[in-house]
Amino acid sequence: MSKSVRFIMVGGFLGAGKTTTLSRLAGHYTSKGLNVGIVTNDQAADLVDTKSLRSQGFDVGEVAGACFCCRFDDLISTIDSLGIEKAPDVILAEPVGSCTDLVATVIQPIKQLYQSRFQIAPYGVILKPSQGRKILKNEPGTGFSPKAAYILQKQLEEADVILINRVDELSPAELAELHALLEAQFPNTPRLAVSAKSGAGFDAYLEFLDQVGDFGRRILDIDYDTYAEGEAELGWLNSSVQITSPSEFVLDQFLLKVIGDIKTRLVEQGFEIAHLKVIGLSAAAFGVANLVTRDLAPELSLPSHASTRQIDLVLNARVACDPDLLGKLSEESIRKICAETGTTPVFGKAQMFRPGRPQPTHRVAASASK
Repeated sequence: MSKSVRFIMVGGFLGAGKTTTLSRLAGHYTSKGLNVGIVTNDQAADLVDTKSLRSQGFDVGEVAGACFCCRFDDLISTIDSLGIEKAPDVILAEPVGSCTDLVATVIQPIKQLYQSRFQIAPYGVILKPSQGRKILKNEPGTGFSPKAAYILQKQLEEADVILINRVDELSPAELAELHALLEAQFPNTPRLAVSAKSGAGFDAYLEFLDQVGDFGRRILDIDYDTYAEGEAELGWLNSSVQITSPSEFVLDQFLLKVIGDIKTRLVEQGFEIAHLKVIGLSAAAFGVANLVTRDLAPELSLPSHASTRQIDLVLNARVACDPDLLGKLSEESIRKICAETGTTPVFGKAQMFRPGRPQPTHRVAASASK
């Protein structure tokens, strides 16, 4: 790449709305005639986010196996691969939702190693109100241990701008409370209230992103033992299933039933849900359903409005429970919904694990960034 590429990374905890935000940003920049490349990231392969964004027509690369910080060279090579046919003007990057310390391990190394190739945009971190409010207030019963909550707090601490998502679902009092909590804990960080789903507040966010300056400078003082233990409390499941039926079934209803039944099983056992996401891909359509907290109902983030006889279903789940149990409960739910709808599942590969300790490729100290 000979030209300077705008590098926009969007962080936030699991289920905060990063993929929906990237999709909206990609649509905006594409409409302006810019070439956009997207890089998704996960602890394992077979990402719903990647399939969803590609199905929307975007050029997407995936870094799997660990966070960008631990796969820094893969991040750069993936960006390079996106530029083979048309060099991107903008790179949108979505790190793993359970990771933090990304300024020191991703943004600063890019600045120092690839200064002439990339122009760093303000680093935005999305706050999911439902869990964010509880963690910011240090309320009991959040479903996450203090070590897992530590990750969310550190994510917000290193942001250039905090994005309060789902503003269209918040009352004025609820929004005011979030602003007050964030002002008390992160007084020097700008805040914007947005809705990734509806686009509310995005004009202000786009204007903020257009700034040119020295962004990504908030290097954390972070305890990697607490960080690693908090991340390891989450069970990870990425699985794929082929669903077939002798007659057509309504894809969107099927996806909501699957997510709803998994939620019921997890809530009954007292497990906190960070994120459940499922995509159903047929030959002619695709749909995405997700659940971002046990306190809300499952929703269609990308409805298909289609009926089909066959889909490839991919499920990604991040839950504070044993990953093998998570896999077992999810399979039971899928089998149950298939039995109820007269469909047949053929289970493919499944990855069930807890994330390992982060081992960044590079980490820039605070003094080195000045």
